[in-house]
Amino acid sequence: MVGYLLIFGLTAVFCMVGRRLSTTVITAPMVFLALGAGAVQSGVLPDDGIEMLLHPVTEVALVVLLFLDAAQIDMRALRRRHEWPLRMLLIGLPLTIALGTAVAFFLLPGWPIFAVALVAAILAPTDAALGQAVITNPAVPERPRRALTVESGVNDGLALPTVLLFASLTAEFSAQSGGDWLAFAAMQILLGPLAGLAVGLAGGLILLQAKSRRLTSETYEGIGALALAGTAYLSAVVIGGNGFIAAFVAGLGFGSVVRGKCRFVYDFTESEGQLLSWAAFLLLGGALIPQAVADLTWPVLALILISLFVVRPLAIWISLIGSEAAPLTRLFFGWFGPRGLATALFALLVVDVLPPELGEQVLHLAVNTVWISAVLHGITAAPGARWYGARIARMAPCAETKDIESFAKPLITKPFRRRLTG
Repeated sequence: MVGYLLIFGLTAVFCMVGRRLSTTVITAPMVFLALGAGAVQSGVLPDDGIEMLLHPVTEVALVVLLFLDAAQIDMRALRRRHEWPLRMLLIGLPLTIALGTAVAFFLLPGWPIFAVALVAAILAPTDAALGQAVITNPAVPERPRRALTVESGVNDGLALPTVLLFASLTAEFSAQSGGDWLAFAAMQILLGPLAGLAVGLAGGLILLQAKSRRLTSETYEGIGALALAGTAYLSAVVIGGNGFIAAFVAGLGFGSVVRGKCRFVYDFTESEGQLLSWAAFLLLGGALIPQAVADLTWPVLALILISLFVVRPLAIWISLIGSEAAPLTRLFFGWFGPRGLATALFALLVVDVLPPELGEQVLHLAVNTVWISAVLHGITAAPGARWYGARIARMAPCAETKDIESFAKPLITKPFRRRLTG
């Protein structure tokens, strides 16, 4: 009981100074990862049952955050300028997995080749929760923020079929042919967006109709938006699609319908989304980080740092060659690709499929990547966003600055931004 009292008390203290901390190098994921690990290691919080809660809480948090991030995107602006996220997803993501496989092959000698590729695929997707400090920072122009939001929302769904494929090949459980796996990947990528779009558009239209007839209120609107995120996810899973992509696309459809008409939805759901995210990081810290840190080796540490500092930045730089993105923007995109809930969740999804010893190594590698990324990207998020915004503002007219919308119309509404900063 004392442990839970401490957790709630420290959470309340954090919220009291959250606005001030948002301008520093301290982020919520860093705080709650450390809080969970410290509470369990000190014996203040029992570790019984924490790992059982970790998987469902992390999955729900990721679905809600994907839906919320997508709902805030200006679809009209995205249709006009979609080249950057499209390049990062279709070129940058596969290249990240390929380069990561090459690096892991040399740093993890003795590992099966498919296990090496599995690690690279798990480390490839970026995290919407850890990227909040950047994509909600008004110092960064809208177009770069929009590109990072779309990339982080979609890349985990695109990476999941690859993760499952390499996990099955590693475990030698798969009797499916290459054509079967191609069909599986196609269903995941195609059916997920279809389910998400149908749920998002229908949900938005029904909500507006109910609102116009005074059948609902702001409190119920927020709960309904959360339910729509879950509906999109489960609908896609039922028909064989990717639930994470469905949640993101549902958010796009929902936001395009209700934009400017139900602002309270964003305030309400963002609070719930942040709470879920904090709970996921708390459980991750308590359940897995202590043992993962104890098992951290120099080759694994080198792989993690190369993945963060070299593999993704290089892949993103190459993917944007020939685009309007300035060199500074390519570097900014390459660095701000934190690994978080998706990386941890993917490792949790496959750990039971792999041989026990190998599964534990993959899980610990993923968890170590998450906390190292939380620290490195956390301490650079606020100052990096301010520095990038100031440099871009001083540059000659370019793709980032010539669009007046980049500065005149922020990615999210002012009431919503005030909610984030306290």
